[in-house]
Amino acid sequence: MGIMGAVADAVMANKGHVIGVLPKFLQTKEVAHTGLSELILVETMHERKTKMFQLSEGFIALPGGFGTLEEVVEILTWQQLGLHQYPVGFLNVEGYYDHLRLFFQQMEKSHLLRTDHLDMAIFNATVPGLLQDMRSYQPPEVPKWLHKSST
Repeated sequence: MGIMGAVADAVMANKGHVIGVLPKFLQTKEVAHTGLSELILVETMHERKTKMFQLSEGFIALPGGFGTLEEVVEILTWQQLGLHQYPVGFLNVEGYYDHLRLFFQQMEKSHLLRTDHLDMAIFNATVPGLLQDMRSYQPPEVPKWLHKSST
């Protein structure tokens, strides 16, 4: 259903491979897509995020709500912590993520986010542009975030 369903349907129509990961409890709240290449059912949202991470080589946030925001910010945090170096993109359709980008920039201006960590979030308004930005992405090399002398 929704944007994810439309993307899955388009990929399947073009003979692509789509894997869905859904917590079992959401089967009663959402309609599970039965036409996927594979549907993996897990117990919890935490297991869902872990499984999606294990299956991924990059991440794209389409316009969405709280769940989308929570998942993409967590994956950025995992990169900040050095748990992965995959690109994390925001498809900024019609400026949907403009305010989030400004918020991230405010975090950096307030010295709550390093510039190299700010740059981990890739924003682009088009699919081809976002994919190109993600292909050329170079993760930051930050051995240590903070030194005692800078506190």
